[in-house]
Parts: sequence; C-alpha cells; structure tokens
Amino acid sequence: MTNSQINGRRGRGRPRGFDEDKALDAAMRIFWAQGYEAASVDQLSRGMGVPRASLYNLFGDKEQLFLSTVRAYAEGPFAEVVAHLDGHGALPDDLMAFFAALIALTATEGAPQGCMVSCALADAAGTHEGFREELSRRLAEVDRAIDARLVRALAEGDLPAGTQTEPLARVIGAVARGLTVSARSGAPKADLAATAAACVALLPGGRVGEGAGRA
Repeated sequence: MTNSQINGRRGRGRPRGFDEDKALDAAMRIFWAQGYEAASVDQLSRGMGVPRASLYNLFGDKEQLFLSTVRAYAEGPFAEVVAHLDGHGALPDDLMAFFAALIALTATEGAPQGCMVSCALADAAGTHEGFREELSRRLAEVDRAIDARLVRALAEGDLPAGTQTEPLARVIGAVARGLTVSARSGAPKADLAATAAACVALLPGGRVGEGAGRA
C-alpha cells in the first residue's frame, strides 16, 4: 500500500523517477532507529531522496509522515511476525515461531533495533494525543491476534478448559513488548529467545516444542 493510498490523497510535485513506497520505507527505518524527535525533517528528506518541499506535498507534515510509517510497519514487517500465530502447529510451537520472528525483526545486527511501535511510537506518545491513540490501537491489535490464537487453542484442547484467554493474551503481549525493549537496549538474541521459551513454558499446560530457544 502506498502512502497516497494510506492518506487517501494524491501527491503533488512528485519528483521524476520517484518511488513512493521506497521513500516511505526509508522514512520508516529512520524513525524506527532514531525515534520521532531525533529524526529531523532535513534528515528524512535526504534519506528518502525527496526535496523538502516535495516531502510536505507528498506526505504532509512530520507527524503525518510518522503515522504513515507506523502504519507501513504494522501492515508490513510486523504483520509478517503476527502471521506466525496462525501457523498449523500446536499452540506452544506457534507462539515460539511468533517470538522467534519478533526477535529476528527487532534484534538483528545492522537493522533498526527494537520495535517501531513498542519503542519509537511509545516514546513519542507522551502528551501527543494522536500518537497515544495510535499506540493504543496498535497494541490492542496484537493482543487481539494473540487472543484469537488462544481461543483456537482452547477449542483444540491445547489449553485447559475454563482458561481466560483475554488476560492471558495481554500477558503474552506484554512479554513480547518487553522483548522488543530489551532488544533496543542490545540484549543478546539468545537471552531474548530464552525469555520467550520461559513464557511459553509457563502457559497452562505449557510445553516448548523442538525449536524452542532459537531465534
């Protein structure tokens, strides 16, 4: 999805040969790595290969650009992580696949560290109401996806009868967000994977599949 589609508007002053998706991806990685405040408009303009005037015409102001990159992240790289919850294995195996993909996304050397939502957006939220609303929406989306997988596990007998899935989903979501914050601090992948495995093992009736502990 292009930024014009996201914002429901047509860009004006589009530079010749300009690739909007690549420019948006470049902005996403700058915000992801540095955060909202530290990323200057001049730096974004250079990184995106877009003149400053064209940047405003195409993407709006810095706030609008940031929100567009958050959407691109949530609907792109992070959506691929969440998709692992819909695997065809038992619940512990699907959760470990989800955690492994999350660690690979947020703790790979040479790439932005941490999660754009749990780290960059959460840091920017502060007193900014629009950012807080976006943060709440994105976190809730993840918790709902986890809860949907737990509901399926309950029906399939991977969780004991009577398990309350919604609070359990919020716990797993909190662990996932904690892992990304630890990744931001430079925690080793092996430590993150061990934490994920411990979380899965603590689930009601939990067990960890053969690939546990490897990111």
